[in-house]
Amino acid sequence: MDKKHFTLISSSRPWWKIDLKEFLDYRDLFLVLTYKDIRVRYAQTFLGLAWVVVQPIVTLFIFTLIFGKAINVDTGGVPYPIFALAGMSAWNYFAFVMAQSGGSIIGAQDMVKKIYFPRLVLPLSKAIVGLVDFVVALVLLGVVMLYYQQPFSSNVGFVFVFFLFNFFCSLAMGVWLSALTIRFRDFQHVVPFMVQIGLYASPIAYPSSMVPEKWQLYYYLNPMAGIVEGMRWSLIGGVELSHYSYISFGITVLLFITGVLYFHRTERIIADIV
Repeated sequence: MDKKHFTLISSSRPWWKIDLKEFLDYRDLFLVLTYKDIRVRYAQTFLGLAWVVVQPIVTLFIFTLIFGKAINVDTGGVPYPIFALAGMSAWNYFAFVMAQSGGSIIGAQDMVKKIYFPRLVLPLSKAIVGLVDFVVALVLLGVVMLYYQQPFSSNVGFVFVFFLFNFFCSLAMGVWLSALTIRFRDFQHVVPFMVQIGLYASPIAYPSSMVPEKWQLYYYLNPMAGIVEGMRWSLIGGVELSHYSYISFGITVLLFITGVLYFHRTERIIADIV
């Protein structure tokens, strides 16, 4: 007789204790969900992957007219389209992951109710899907830099470090929102508002040096402020990295740790309240 294997799901495990081995056991599901999301996103669309290029180009055109021409912001000698696009590459990834991860549990509620798996798989898969947009944005940035004959910064070796902060900040917000949305459905409507406000509350179209000194401390409580500046500094140089950036990095770490813990605490009742 074949031996049957059962998985025992116990609620006695402390909510703060995260089982990483369990997550690794479901890595195949994670890969399948990621691949499915990538295919669904670009399948049966007229422009397909071109949407990833069209959207930032339209935004870049508007920013260039307003901030580059009308306001004429100081970019430290870097052509404005390059300056803005370097910041947009970090922000667009954050906005995508936050929005998609934030609604990942609600979007997969039928699967959540029927089978057990580590729910963290859902928001994490969205963070990997967003890498497609991020890579395309970097390629677009490289093309624009080639057009302006602008070399990469000597700090380019740090780009991976700042991307990791970007990844964890995006996932942290997505995890927080996915857990909160289960209890408070109003958060589904809050996310687009957060994306819209955050676009102008982060140094994407302008350098953080334009913010008055007395407001700098509060400005960098926005974790994306330091991350966007860090990505830009590592890619193209120009405006120096503010010493307040470390506040943003600390907030990112805090958001990620508390977000994962809160999500894990909520995970045991997700199937009941989703």
